[in-house]
Amino acid sequence: QVQLVESGGGSVQEGGSLRLSCARTDFTSSHYCMGWFRQPPGKEREGVAYLDSHGWSTYEDSVKGRFTISEDNAKNTLYLQMHRLKAEDTATYYCAAEDSCARSTLASVYRYWGQGTLVTVSS
Repeated sequence: QVQLVESGGGSVQEGGSLRLSCARTDFTSSHYCMGWFRQPPGKEREGVAYLDSHGWSTYEDSVKGRFTISEDNAKNTLYLQMHRLKAEDTATYYCAAEDSCARSTLASVYRYWGQGTLVTVSS
């Protein structure tokens, strides 16, 4: 069981920046995936960015060039650095994790989810 706790959400104006953090407990496997997903108000959950323990990472087109996913293994923490935020980035952001995994962008693959952190971008 991997536990995840997000932090760093808040309110920001368009064009601003925020950094989300996701603190996790240890994985049982050295082959894991982690990702950021979001759910805008009144809409379905969507993927944002993903990485795995082998150095792979990828982004959805909507955030490519503006968001950066990274991790600090010494701190057991996943990050999402968000720049040039837009009103359409407003959502609850969730951190997700799965062990024994590689290169996954599918929400259905991830068993472990955080409680979410709200990001509000005002125009």
